[in-house]
Amino acid sequence: MGKLYQLVRDQRTDPADLSSLRALLVSGSPLAPGRLAEALDVLGPVVFQGYGQTETGMITMVTPADMVAHPVALASVGRPPPVTELSIRDGEGRPATERELFVRTPAQAASYWNDPAESAEVFVDGWVRTRDLARLDSDGYLHLLGRIRDVGIVQANLVYAGPIERILAADPTVAEAYVVGRPDDATGEAVHAYVVPAAGHVPDAGRLRALVAEALGEPSVPRTIRWIDRIPVAPSGKPDKRALERTPIR
Repeated sequence: MGKLYQLVRDQRTDPADLSSLRALLVSGSPLAPGRLAEALDVLGPVVFQGYGQTETGMITMVTPADMVAHPVALASVGRPPPVTELSIRDGEGRPATERELFVRTPAQAASYWNDPAESAEVFVDGWVRTRDLARLDSDGYLHLLGRIRDVGIVQANLVYAGPIERILAADPTVAEAYVVGRPDDATGEAVHAYVVPAAGHVPDAGRLRALVAEALGEPSVPRTIRWIDRIPVAPSGKPDKRALERTPIR
């Protein structure tokens, strides 16, 4: 996500000849719809967003043709190929419209090496628990809502990072936004946000907090919002939230 934003920014300020570019695959974490639309506008209809895991291989993909024909697809990670099955289940394993995503693909693993306990947790009756929160819309597009483990308890309320990050990242003054939870003496845990400003913009922390409060309620409002130049990246290429948790707040 961060590298794509940098590419779009650089292409705006110092354009290169991209006429030979046919496809650019983005994965790691879902793009905000506005950022994906901007990438298509600046780079052309060459951006594909894929979603998958090491345990499963590719699960879904949204193509430029999808996004042009169905604008709702901009907010999704696409649809699965016919050989891939998706199942959304609640905490008891029952079918649900919005909860944890289970998948079954031809490329999936069967277990983890020398880790029977974790294998039993993730590989269930031929399905793989993704530990991602998701929903399917009426057109079959998959929407990721956050990580099962990426949750805090603020004033006895369950607060998921994903929805907060989407609200923040949708603001035109914000390029990227990530949220972590930290222990708090008053509320049990508190939300802290790290934001990369969009080029040429200075986000207003008060307005961002108001947007989150209006959409998600007061427990989800970040206690602090820190501006940073770039989000740290783990060896996997995904945002490194553990590194963010070690970044001082102010």
